[in-house]
Amino acid sequence: MAGNQPDRGNRGLPGGKPRYSAFALARQSMSYHQDWQRAWRDAEPKAEYDAVIIGGGGHGLATAYYLAAVHGMTNIAVIEKGWLGGGNTGRNTTIIRSNYLWDESAAIYEHSMKLWEGMSQDLNFNVMFSQRGVLTIAHSEHEVREMSRRVHAIRLNGIDSDILGPDEIKAFVPCINIDQSIRYPVMGGFLQKRGGTARHDAVAWGYARAADDLGVDIIQKCEVTGLRRQGRKIVGVETTRGYIKTGKVGCVVAGHSSVVAEMAGIRLPLASRPLQALVSEPIKPILDTVIMSNAVHMYISQSDKGEMVLGAGVDKYNSYAQRGSFPVPEHMLAAAVELFPVLSRLRMLRHWGGIVDTCPDASPIISKTDIDGLYFDCGWGTGGFKATPGSGHVFADLIANDRPNKIAAPYSLDRFQTGLLIDEHGAAGVAH
Repeated sequence: MAGNQPDRGNRGLPGGKPRYSAFALARQSMSYHQDWQRAWRDAEPKAEYDAVIIGGGGHGLATAYYLAAVHGMTNIAVIEKGWLGGGNTGRNTTIIRSNYLWDESAAIYEHSMKLWEGMSQDLNFNVMFSQRGVLTIAHSEHEVREMSRRVHAIRLNGIDSDILGPDEIKAFVPCINIDQSIRYPVMGGFLQKRGGTARHDAVAWGYARAADDLGVDIIQKCEVTGLRRQGRKIVGVETTRGYIKTGKVGCVVAGHSSVVAEMAGIRLPLASRPLQALVSEPIKPILDTVIMSNAVHMYISQSDKGEMVLGAGVDKYNSYAQRGSFPVPEHMLAAAVELFPVLSRLRMLRHWGGIVDTCPDASPIISKTDIDGLYFDCGWGTGGFKATPGSGHVFADLIANDRPNKIAAPYSLDRFQTGLLIDEHGAAGVAH
C-alpha cells in the first residue's frame, strides 16, 4: 500500500493551488487578509460524472481526494445534503488511535495512523494532529490481565503499546485520582503514545480543498432522493438539484447508510444509534493526553480551547436523533468526577448527539454490492473519525479498481454469510 500513498514532498498541491505557508501569511497581511483564494469552489452539478460520492464528511471527501490524487479520476462529484463536515465529522470527540486487537482491525487503523502522521503535509492544511497519547484505564485485576494479553497482540502487529501501573499513570497524568478506595480504582492501563487528537473541521476542509484543486466538484445542499438502476447496474443518482448520470456511486453517509441502501433495494446489517458527547466551559490546561475507561464507558481529553471533551458509549436504542438525553451524561460525569475530582465544579457548555451505524461485529463495511457500480463504506460505529484517511484511501482503491485490496478485503459484505466476522467489541469495551 505504501506505493499508492500520495507524495509527501514540499511542492504545491497537484492542481497548482497556492500553498499555505508563513510567507503566504505575511504576504496576505499586507492586504489585511482580504485576498485569500476560496478553499473550494461552490460547484454546480454536471450532467454526468465518472463517479459520484454520496456524503460530504471526512470519509467521503477523503475518498474523492484519493480517487483523484492516487488513481487519476478527476471527473468526480461529492454531494452532500447539508454542509461539509456537518454530520459525524463535526460531532465526534476527535480521538485517533490504532491499538486494535484483531489483525484485520490493526491493519486498517494502523494504515490510517500512518496517513494521519503525514496528512498536514499531504494536504498543505494544518489538521492539528496532536500525538498526545491515548491511555486506556483498567479498573480490576481481570482488566489488567486482559490488557496484558491485548498489548502483546497489538505489539505483534507492529503497533506501539505500553502497560503502565497506577504510579506510572499518576506520573503521566498528575490530575488523576488513583486512590484505591474509589468505586472504580485505577489498577493499571495501556498507552499508545502515537495516538491523540485532530481538529475535525480542519480534516474536512483540508480534504475538500485538496480534492477541489484536483478538479473534484463539491456540491452542498444537494440531497439524494433516489438511485437509478438498469437491472443490476447503477446508472445515476436522483437529487434535489436534478438527475446526475454516473456508472459508479460510493455511499459514505454513516448513520443514514441503511436509508440510501434501501433506495437501491439493499438491506444492510446495520443499526443506527445516537452517540452522545459534551464539552465543559474552558479552563487552563490540566490534561495533555486522552483517557479512556472501558468499565464506565467514559473518555476524556482537553481541547486546544481549554474545554474538557467527554464522550460515552452508544445509546441502547435505535434512533436518527442528533440530540442528547440526561441519563448518559449523568453516568459519564459521575465517572469523570471520581477519576478527576478537580472537574466537579465545572459547568457543561455544549451537549449533542451523532448518529453512528454499527454492525453486529462492531467492524465496518468497505464493500461492493451485488449491484454493479454501487459501493458502501459504512458501519464504523464510534471508530469512524480515527479511520478517516485509511478508510478513504482503501475505499477509493475499491471504487477505482472494482476489487478490494488486502486491507479492505476482510470488510466485504460476504463476511456476514461466511461467518468470517471481525468481532471488535473488545477493542475498547465498546466499538471505539
